[in-house]
Amino acid sequence: MTETPISRFPLRPADELPPDLAQRYAEVQEKSGFLPNVFAALAWRPDEARAFFAMHDALMDKDTPGLSKADRELIVVATSAGNDCLYCVVAHGAVARIRTKDPHIADHVAVDWRKAPLSPRMHAVLAVATRLSAEPASVTAEDLASLTEHGLTEDDVWDVGMITSFFALSNRLAHFAAITPNPEFFLMGRLPRGAEVPPA
Repeated sequence: MTETPISRFPLRPADELPPDLAQRYAEVQEKSGFLPNVFAALAWRPDEARAFFAMHDALMDKDTPGLSKADRELIVVATSAGNDCLYCVVAHGAVARIRTKDPHIADHVAVDWRKAPLSPRMHAVLAVATRLSAEPASVTAEDLASLTEHGLTEDDVWDVGMITSFFALSNRLAHFAAITPNPEFFLMGRLPRGAEVPPA
């Protein structure tokens, strides 16, 4: 495979980032061992980068009664697969593997969530999320009621819609800018930490 650019748009050098973003990026890189390409791709538009990551954090970095952090990642994987977004499927599939502690579930969900070994609650969640992603006008009050019947609170139901909608934006931006997934994402959560990577 030939090496492809991270984005079709300019990449801002790390030493030219505003101080708050520079600190955030350094923390992410230290924690992950690499800087996810979406951070690099958004760096040239600092105000949008701040807004993007603030919305991401508000939606994804919490556990609620009906939606764990792992559940939230699976919503991203299922809807991003429906939108053919390689970056989000690969990146959030990696996070989903880690948060579910299941090396296979993200692949199941990306290819066919309907047959994935998930709870009835998560099947209901993904049914509504993928419908909103693909056919937004077809989502009904009955769809939302089906989620409360599976134990989601009103806030949880809103989060299903917000996560799906936010990542619809993210999917389209990744397509528009041709943002490529970091190679590190492909193996994350598949092997135990420190395990030897098999030869290609």
